[in-house]
Amino acid sequence: MPKPPCRSIGCLSLRLLPVIMILFIVGAAFLTEKLVSGKFMGQRAAQGSLAKDAVASRDRLATTTGTVRSGDTISSLLGGVLSSAEIHKLASEARPVFPLTKICAGSPYRLTAMDGAFQRFSCDIDANDQLVVVRKGDGFAVSREPIPYAVETVSVRGTIESSLFEAVVKIGESEGLAMQLAEIFAWDIDFFQDIQPGDSFEVVLEKRYREGKPAGNGRLLAARFTNQDQVSQAYYFKDGNRAADYYDENGHSLRKAFLKAPLSFSRISSGFTMRRRHPITHRVKAHPAIDYAAPKGTPIHTIGDGTVIFSAYKRYNGKCVKVRHANGWVTMYNHMSRFAKGLRSGKRVAQGQVIGYVGSTGLSTGPHLDFRMYKNGSPVNPLRVKSPPARPVSRTNLAAFRMMVADRVALMGSFPKENTACVVQPGMKRGFN
Repeated sequence: MPKPPCRSIGCLSLRLLPVIMILFIVGAAFLTEKLVSGKFMGQRAAQGSLAKDAVASRDRLATTTGTVRSGDTISSLLGGVLSSAEIHKLASEARPVFPLTKICAGSPYRLTAMDGAFQRFSCDIDANDQLVVVRKGDGFAVSREPIPYAVETVSVRGTIESSLFEAVVKIGESEGLAMQLAEIFAWDIDFFQDIQPGDSFEVVLEKRYREGKPAGNGRLLAARFTNQDQVSQAYYFKDGNRAADYYDENGHSLRKAFLKAPLSFSRISSGFTMRRRHPITHRVKAHPAIDYAAPKGTPIHTIGDGTVIFSAYKRYNGKCVKVRHANGWVTMYNHMSRFAKGLRSGKRVAQGQVIGYVGSTGLSTGPHLDFRMYKNGSPVNPLRVKSPPARPVSRTNLAAFRMMVADRVALMGSFPKENTACVVQPGMKRGFN
């Protein structure tokens, strides 16, 4: 029987080569897909791990906000994140900047900690500044910084029907604006007896916002007050290195040696006279004083810079304070209910500083202030005193002042006819001198 022909290995390999190539390509594609898929999954896993770490880090960083309550201390506020020794060290480092014992109830605060360890603490000191404490190595970095307000400039106007307070509230402003106006024009307008129905005011001021919420008024930048057809103007301006102050449209300072009156928003119950029948003794005698009727406890301000030369009780005058001023002037304040804390003979006092509170001590029929002025020992009617002004704007900055006044006068001239409107001026610059 014949044998089948013998086939060489080379011939067989040649026949199987296409099949081998197909299998190789399919296998390579399969392996490539697995490799790419594995790499992608690894990247996703790594990214997921980083995201989890970021979330964990955020969870570890805790911020607490609140308001200081009556009775709170720095220990009660920070005792959970600082030891007693650290709090003592912080109090020592903060003292030159702002004593921690002076933090007041009602002040907002913010505390940040990482894993329960102190990182940062901030607390409002007043309406303008905040105390900021940051961890720095084994100690602390303590600073006093401006509160980060967003500021918007607005213009408001109003007409007085019965009182300045009522007119201000009627246009949607706080009573604080009335106090600001009274303080600015205190040297020229007597808000006890000069104000009449029909008087009006126009004001440019700053509105402050904190984290999107209203946070009260900022600076009063310009004001115009019409009192019985007499127009008084005030413009806020910083003259070089001098402290910012208010000046009239010509650059003359509104600040004078003496205020027009030692009280805010009261009435005159008895005037200056050399013959008056006393309501208690019924004797006719001189009354070289102005009596201001006001509720008990109303703050009394010294009308000028000076030195206290008497602070005690007198039989007829009750609790009495005398202040000596420059150029032979002396002012006297009688019938106080109590003296200001720390007031004593020899103490220097600044214009507008509270020296006591209205009362009815001594020979008095009710709460009021008996106010007297003397020039070289002789009594003078306080309502007739002409007080010299402080320094005007310097010649160096007078041109800049006049440009600023022109801008603000133009703004006040843009008021609508309705006198109870509050007009936002978004186009105005936020920075003022």
